[in-house]
Amino acid sequence: MDSAAESRDPDVPAAVETIEAYETDDGVVLYDAENPLAWVQATDAVPLTDAV
Repeated sequence: MDSAAESRDPDVPAAVETIEAYETDDGVVLYDAENPLAWVQATDAVPLTDAV
């Protein structure tokens, strides 16, 4: 087992741990660090619990 797997929070899905974000002039971009072509851009932030 690698150190990343050992330190992973069991309540957080593994896919969520690879999500990265950066700000642009037009908003925030969220992307999967393991698959940088999978991204979402938003102009407003919303808690994910409010979006589901």
